[in-house]
Amino acid sequence: MSNSAPRPEPAPDSDHGRWFKHEVHAHDAQLKSYLRGSFPTVRDVDDVVQESYLRVWKARLTQPIHSAKSFLFQVARHLAIDLIRRERASPVDVLPDLGALSVLDDRPGVVEIACTHEEIASLARAFDALPARCREVMMLRQIQGIPQKEIARRLGLSVLTVQTHVVHGLRRLEAFLHWHAREWGQR
Repeated sequence: MSNSAPRPEPAPDSDHGRWFKHEVHAHDAQLKSYLRGSFPTVRDVDDVVQESYLRVWKARLTQPIHSAKSFLFQVARHLAIDLIRRERASPVDVLPDLGALSVLDDRPGVVEIACTHEEIASLARAFDALPARCREVMMLRQIQGIPQKEIARRLGLSVLTVQTHVVHGLRRLEAFLHWHAREWGQR
């Protein structure tokens, strides 16, 4: 059996935990201030501080530390320098909002455009197949969105007549498109 088995970490309320709280963590604000002033290009000072804490904690498990503050600042300094070196060797630009990039083109594709043109052409043929007055009422109501009362007033028809043209027109359009869809499907 090997003697190099990992040592169990003491509970935070143990002597080691109290030592860490009073000798290391007590310098948190001062350490962050030092890092921000000495290494302004370090983006996340909190990450450097946390990694420094972890390394000091692990070092104290294996050997005594005589000046915790000095050791903490030395570890943090080395981590910040290493971080800066890595960023210079492999610079990564931080983007504030990836959603602002127009990476995806949400415009319709060629096939979708062709299908849309075909559908519009079919609908136009269906409208052309309607009787003249019905077509006129349907264009005003379905395409222009004019209320039935206004259509009746404009064309000198009763509202009931306009409603009848709309109902018959919708049925005829549906039948036309359904019949032609079956016909086109056989091609």
